[in-house]
Amino acid sequence: MPRAVPRDPIYRRRRNSPETIELCVRWYLTYRLSYRDLAAMMAERGVAVSHTTILRWVLRYVPEYERRWARFAQPINSSWRMDETAVSVRGGRHYLYRAVDRYGKSVHSLLCRDRSLESALAFFREAVAAEGASWPTKINLDGNAATHRALRMLGDEDSRWQSVEIRARRYLNNIVEQDHRAIKRRCVSMLSLKSYRSAATTFAGIELAHRIRKGQYSMPVELQERTSTLKDLWNRALDCTSGLAGQSGGQNPSMHQISASPCPRGPTRVPRPGGRRSPRKIFFGRSLYLLVMPKGGRYWRYRYRYGGKDKTLALGALPDVPPERARARHQAARQWLAAGIDPALKRRELRCVAVER
Repeated sequence: MPRAVPRDPIYRRRRNSPETIELCVRWYLTYRLSYRDLAAMMAERGVAVSHTTILRWVLRYVPEYERRWARFAQPINSSWRMDETAVSVRGGRHYLYRAVDRYGKSVHSLLCRDRSLESALAFFREAVAAEGASWPTKINLDGNAATHRALRMLGDEDSRWQSVEIRARRYLNNIVEQDHRAIKRRCVSMLSLKSYRSAATTFAGIELAHRIRKGQYSMPVELQERTSTLKDLWNRALDCTSGLAGQSGGQNPSMHQISASPCPRGPTRVPRPGGRRSPRKIFFGRSLYLLVMPKGGRYWRYRYRYGGKDKTLALGALPDVPPERARARHQAARQWLAAGIDPALKRRELRCVAVER
């Protein structure tokens, strides 16, 4: 009886081959192609795949590809140039916050709904916590007052921000302004992204391809090796064992032919002291999810929309609130929402009544 071909765990239960999935995702992020263009190109190769399937591949595998490429990231300079550029998402204007160092290497990017103080705070907090990022010594900004105010507020939170030199010289921001072109050119073939989630994931993948093009990742050099193509670099970066055992000088096994040491689930980079840095969400359907914190806390959350705004309702912590009780609270909140009542306000009223009693 023939044995099954070993596959990377992230491709389990996929009808298409891993090579096809990686090729579509890589081409979409690197070149100015639409999903329908890729579907037509795959049809010429004899692979029947719809454009919506390629969209789901991009949303599913871009975060995983980012984690595997991060193992080979080179350090960046501590002098940053930061700016934001407008992008279209669902017919509205959103802003992509980006920063590069003095040599043009990308530092971090974050898609935000506006240019508010909260958006600037979120960008700087994620930038210093990103993989391979060093603490900045100088930051050159534009004339947005919210960004300057955010840096002053961060100085009250962490004393290290107080030693950062803040400048507002226009000519120094020419580097990041020109670096926006690669992102803006890629957005032309997209027309308009339809959701905030897909836009954030897509822009993260485009930034990954842009960093690869600028040579911000250093691969292990093998003996008697010629210049690697872009395909070879992707295959080596996505290889589960290349970041750990690729220094031996031998030929690394392909990502799709690993049988002796299968890839572990979850992040494949070398864990840092202190464990995972960012929380993750485990969804249970109908916007109910379990928020797992880096230190082990698990909290039930329900995300809903009321009055034109996205809100989050806390349903309790696990194991104090088991899944059955969390689903019951989730169902009650959905009923209040269907009746035109804000679940957060309703729960607040019920708590006040309980305290009075």
